[in-house]
Amino acid sequence: MSHKYLYYFLDNIKESFYVESASYPKFDRNIFDQTKIFVPPIEIQNKIVEILDKFSFLINNISDGIPKEIELRKKQYEYYRNLLLTFKDE
Repeated sequence: MSHKYLYYFLDNIKESFYVESASYPKFDRNIFDQTKIFVPPIEIQNKIVEILDKFSFLINNISDGIPKEIELRKKQYEYYRNLLLTFKDE
């Protein structure tokens, strides 16, 4: 199993392991022991990790991620705008 896949999987469901009535976050081992972890083939795990790494980069690196995303969306908008506004003689 990919360690990064396991990290993302557990990070996604971590809230279900904590007891909220405690004065500080408390890990509930019984809930964790009963949790089933979906383990796809390693190729799929690697693809999932690759996608989540890209999202993580975009979210956490504001100076690079957000401007790059804005630039890509502008290009996408221009592409579809030009496609919609290009009429062929029929």
